[in-house]
Order: sequence, then structure tokens, then C-alpha cells
Amino acid sequence: MFVIRGRLTPEVGAVVRRALTAACDRTSAEIQVNAPGQHVPTMGQRQADALGMIAEAALHHDLDPGAPGDRYQVVLHVDAPVLADPNQPGQSVLEDGPYSSAENARRLACDGSRVIMTHDAEGRVVEVGARTRTIPPALRRVLQHRDRGCRFPGCGSRFTQGHHITHWANGGPTTLSNLALLCRRHHRAVHEEGFQVERLPDGELEFRHPNGWVLPQAPPSPGAPENAEEILRAQNAGVRLDATSLRPNWSGERPNLGYVIDVMHPRAIGH
Repeated sequence: MFVIRGRLTPEVGAVVRRALTAACDRTSAEIQVNAPGQHVPTMGQRQADALGMIAEAALHHDLDPGAPGDRYQVVLHVDAPVLADPNQPGQSVLEDGPYSSAENARRLACDGSRVIMTHDAEGRVVEVGARTRTIPPALRRVLQHRDRGCRFPGCGSRFTQGHHITHWANGGPTTLSNLALLCRRHHRAVHEEGFQVERLPDGELEFRHPNGWVLPQAPPSPGAPENAEEILRAQNAGVRLDATSLRPNWSGERPNLGYVIDVMHPRAIGH
């Protein structure tokens, strides 16, 4: 029995899905030769077994090389002055890879492993510190229990990263009062798209749009009355519904969400 939990990027998911389909086909072929009366696994069981076989095959064929502690790391080298102030000169580059923006480095440094390396004037490494988590596991558990998900107004996603409200590179402490959970999308919005967040004296978080507007917390969804069906039928009495009633009359292009919000926001100006 395989128990698998996790999320894959679309690219990796596509590769795994292709391999999963092939493995499921193989499993189905094997099931067809079973004797009558034997247990036939469900599709969900076959998929779980197939994904487990993919992982076993990858490990068996050395498709995941490297020491156990280094297999799943993305290493980013960033100078301390750049981490403290993105406008300072210095490097921010992925190991054996492309350059990265300073704000991207600050976002990744909010909730990751940290190794401090000291160099001499000629760039030679003279000291390497121990690797530590920027948010210790015990503190992260308390943070997850408190926030329950992304704190950005209207989000609430459970797949989150810890965010330092005042970055630790600028002297911000790694304490519960200086941390908030944000999903990946809204963590990027705060670091790289101009959104701001601060903790108010009463302990609540305040988020602001890049133009300074305070983002209101999304109101709770109204509860449906017990006679909701009767109300809907009364409100739509005489409306004839058929296969074409909900057919859209637009060309299928994606809406400009930022423009929609700006137009509908009560403080929007110039639209």
C-alpha cells in the first residue's frame, strides 16, 4: 500500500501523469490474467500502486542522484547587502543557473534553509555556518495552527509559506508576531508586486494595494435560507430554461482581473 501526499508543478505533473498512465496500463494487463474470484483492485488502488512503482523505478535507476540532504534543494547565492536592500549592488544567482531578482531572493529567504558563508576580500570562502531553518519547525506548527491558511484577504489557501513582515535580513525577528502565512501567489505579490502588509497594534494584519488602498477583509458568505429553492423558483417564475440558456456570448478570452477590480472598487478613480 502506498500513501502519497503532495502537490506537483504542472510540468512535473504532466510527466508523472504520462508515466502513471503507462504503469496503469501495465497493471491492468496483469490483472486480466488473475484467476476468477480473486480481488480486482479499484482504479484508485491501481493508480496509487502505479505511482509507487514510478518512484521505486526512479530510485532504482539512479534518477535521483545526490546525498539525501541535497536531493531536493534549490540553492540561491545572494550577498547579505542585497538581501537587506534590493537596491544595493551584489549577486543574487541560482547555483549553476540564471540570475534571480533581489526581491525573489528575499521571498525565498523568508521560509527556507539558511547557510551563512563568509568570504575574504578576494572572494575565497573562509567560513561556512551550519544550515538552519529560517522558521524553526516548532514555530511553524504554531503559525499554521494560528493562521490556518493564507492570510491575504479573500484567499485562505492551505498551501502556504511563512512570511516575515519585517524581513530578518533587516533585523525582523522570527517570532509569531512578525510572521504570517501566505500562499505562493500572494507571497510573491507582497515581495515583488508592490503589495504591503503590516501588523496593527491590535494584532490584526492590514494589507494594502500598491497604490495605498487598504484591502478590506472579504466578508463571510451569507447563509442560504431553508427555503432557498422556493425563493429561486419564485424569482425566476416564467423563465424558460433550455440547453442554450447559459451559453456565453463572448469569444472565450480570459478577463483582465486587475481592470475588473479597479472598475468595481468603490474608491476607483479614472475608470
